[in-house]
Amino acid sequence: MMTDIRNRFLLAGQEVLGEGLTLVVTNPADGSVVAEIRGASMAQIRLAFARHKAAIDQNDWFRRPPHERASVLFSAAQRMLDSSDRLAMLQTAENGKTLRESQGQVKSAAGIVRYFASVCESVEGEAPPPRGPYLGVTTYEPLGIVAAITPWNSPLTMAAQKIAPALAAGNAVILKPSELTTLVSIELARAFMDAGLPEGLLSVLPGECDVGEAIVSHPDLAMVSFTGGTDAGRSIAKSVAGRFMPTILELGGKSPNIVFADADLEAAAQGVSSAIFGSGGQSCVAGSRLFIERDIYDEFVERLVTCAGTLRVGPPLEETSDIGPLASEKQRERIEGYVEIARQEGGRILLGGQRPDTSECRHGAYYLPTIIDGLDHDSRVCQEEIFGSVLCVLPFDTEDDLVIQANDTIFGLACGIWSRDVQKAWRVAGAVKAGTVWINTYKQLSIAAPFGGYKQSGLGREKGIQGLRAYQQSKSIYLGEFGG
Repeated sequence: MMTDIRNRFLLAGQEVLGEGLTLVVTNPADGSVVAEIRGASMAQIRLAFARHKAAIDQNDWFRRPPHERASVLFSAAQRMLDSSDRLAMLQTAENGKTLRESQGQVKSAAGIVRYFASVCESVEGEAPPPRGPYLGVTTYEPLGIVAAITPWNSPLTMAAQKIAPALAAGNAVILKPSELTTLVSIELARAFMDAGLPEGLLSVLPGECDVGEAIVSHPDLAMVSFTGGTDAGRSIAKSVAGRFMPTILELGGKSPNIVFADADLEAAAQGVSSAIFGSGGQSCVAGSRLFIERDIYDEFVERLVTCAGTLRVGPPLEETSDIGPLASEKQRERIEGYVEIARQEGGRILLGGQRPDTSECRHGAYYLPTIIDGLDHDSRVCQEEIFGSVLCVLPFDTEDDLVIQANDTIFGLACGIWSRDVQKAWRVAGAVKAGTVWINTYKQLSIAAPFGGYKQSGLGREKGIQGLRAYQQSKSIYLGEFGG
């Protein structure tokens, strides 16, 4: 697919050959090898920290006027758009997203960078009201070296969402991408260097888990921003707990999607289908638990099965494909394991539950959209994050019953509500413990709005002005009267 792939990564802004273990990048659409690249060695990780520390000690980046830092970020965003075809093709080759979705994510990533460029230039400081004969000012300073650890499902937007605010805040950044999406992460970072970011401020250190562990445990690290699974997030939290280090953990979800009897059922069916089957269900906010008011249960399930059954699973480069392959064979095996558990727990497979049997999908990690009902809410498939195109369907009788079930999970990332009754929808939105709630829509996200989860869905918030301040520490300065 790609004939001009470079096998170097960025170490403090310089392109270097890796000295660690070899990563084999595999295309999940057909199992072919896209590239091989050696990851970072322990010595290279130490060297990156030393160079970042030297750059921070010089402090030239943070001392620059905000509009100069913003100019570099604006230029990086434009360079991302200028290379959008390459970025989109790389992401699709690595994780199997349809090319159409990858192209949209390039635009989203560039928009994220533009937003934080604007915030960097325009956000104001604070002068709290004095309570005595002094002038009080609150200033914000960078933390130092930030580790940005990103997942394989949306590497373009996830990396931009961490790199841009961290740089805008004046920090140096070490990006540790998933080993499945190394190439597109390096290419994205090059846009910042080509835009004029000073050397010493950005690294992309690829590798397996040992590389991430070495970065997180380094004594010069000032902050960790991680997006990924809850188990990995828990491990990071334990690693940094005794160091009192600022940490953002954007973790898993088992988000409820709720359909009331008074909803626009056709719009709800389309929205529910997109909420779980978009991106092959490989989204932290996927609406993977569907609660349907009992009076319309059979009617809506039939409508939903018909709607989801029209989705075409196929090669990600074909425009007619709605869903590409899963990101890896390992991920497909995980999903197949959960579907088998559902069968053992008494679940009924209403749609899917198997690999597609078309010749074009034979050699890739494809799996059909799957709808299951007949399970108890405390079953494993209803409680554990599957991270795939598997939807559990459950009835509810009353609003109180619904809220209890919706909140009966260790997660609290997102929620969808479908109803024409504004007061009821607003009431339920307030009662469900989730960081993001959509009413009569789903997966609509704004870089200007804070994003994060309740409970074991994470810690801290990304996006918005909060997303910039998360990468800074505040300092209060009091100026009293001068004598003489």
